[in-house]
This record gives sequence, structure tokens and C-alpha cells, in this order.
Amino acid sequence: MADIDIEKRGKIAILTLNRPAFRNALDEAAIEVLDCFFDRPDPAVRAVVLRTSGPHFCAGLDLREHYEKNRSPVEFMRMCQAWHRAFDKMQFGSIPIIAALKGAVVGGGLELAAATHVRVAERSTFFALPEGQRGVFTGGGATVRVARIMTPARMIDMMIAARTYDVERGYQCGLAHEIVEEGEGDARAIAIAEAAAEHYDVTNFGILTGISRINDMSTTDGLFAESLLAGMVMTNPDLRPSLEKFFAKQAPRLEPKS
Repeated sequence: MADIDIEKRGKIAILTLNRPAFRNALDEAAIEVLDCFFDRPDPAVRAVVLRTSGPHFCAGLDLREHYEKNRSPVEFMRMCQAWHRAFDKMQFGSIPIIAALKGAVVGGGLELAAATHVRVAERSTFFALPEGQRGVFTGGGATVRVARIMTPARMIDMMIAARTYDVERGYQCGLAHEIVEEGEGDARAIAIAEAAAEHYDVTNFGILTGISRINDMSTTDGLFAESLLAGMVMTNPDLRPSLEKFFAKQAPRLEPKS
């Protein structure tokens, strides 16, 4: 079994990568667990927190397992496709995933983080794609997910110039959405997940499945897809009580906050 602990807490699930001695490197078993969990999630789970044990989030691919398996090119390609399937189910599913980042978020760990929807980073967090230094190449989706977050040019520069981004620069590039003090990442991620779990299912579905996919479309197709999603969400009968609260001035006021 993979070293991933799953805890249900009300409407949220907390997934913990639990291989601190290996900086939570991802082996085949871990990817299989993620794939299975997000393929058929518990209907009672409305949001997920992805956290890790130890001082680091994830150091990426388990290179020891890769070395020992001595995979052929086709075998490695199939392994990459398994990562893609699991991470696609995360990014394009209907469940908000909040990542609590700390320490190393490098290589495949950054690919994993990029598949989540909100990334809370403690000040110890740092980001890197060290594949160039190690003579390997990204295979878990970085050329798609990470490049779209930080731009392809920055990703190339990070790899060629062997740059490591601290949490502030990662935040500026969109690799993290919020910075918190040490030891506060899990609690903040749980708070965001608990709030997201109270949103309407159909609204979360539209946000999570729509925005990223529309980004792949032409302008005309994207606008049409947006109108379809808006029609589905805005005509949902469950929305009426929320609108009635708004009309009665009982809805929460919008105030600037980080």
C-alpha cells in the first residue's frame, strides 16, 4: 500500500502523503491511490486537503524505484500517462483541492501541486524543476500545468538556469496563492476547504471543470462553453434561497481581504 493516509472530517477529506524519510517522493503505489480516490470520490466529500508529513511537501518522482525497475521507454511513458490520468482527475474533477505546501515542492512534487486548485505555502516552501541537472525530463504534466501557471519561458529558464524559487517568488509566479507562517499551512488549508465545501455542488463543478478547459478553447468556443455552464448553474433551483438572502440583505458583505 502507498503511504497515503486518508481522514474524513465532516464534509472534507484530508489526504496526507506519509513518506517523510523520502521527502514524500511519489512511487507508483501513491499515484494509484490518488487515481482511485479521485476517480470515484465519496459523495459526502465536498472538498479535499492535500498535505504531507515531515518538513517537505514532495520531492517528486521516486528515483530509487525508477532505477530499480529499470523501465523501458514504453514502460516509462505508460507511467507518465498514469500520472497524467490521476492529475487530470484532480484538476478537472468537481471537488476543490487545497494544497498545504512546505519545504521542497520540486519536480513531480510541483506537478502534483499544480493539479490542485488552491495552494497555501508556508514560508519554508521552495520550488524547483531540477530535471536538467539530473539528466531527466518532466513527465508528470509540468509542460502543460506548470508552464501555464508560470509561463513556458519562465519554466525553461527555471530548468536551464537551475533556479530555485523561494516562496515569495513562487507566489509572484502563481505557484502559490497564499503565504502563511510556519506551522500554519494545514490549518489554513483546512479552513479554505471547509468554506469551499459549503458552496453549491453545481457552482464548484462549473468553476473547477470549466475555467481550465475553457482556457484551452478558442475565444468563440470558450464564450459558448461559458454560456452553457452559466445556464446550468444560474437556473439551478437550489440557488433560489441564496438569491433570497441577497435580496433581504442577509448575504455576507464583500470586504477586501487577502
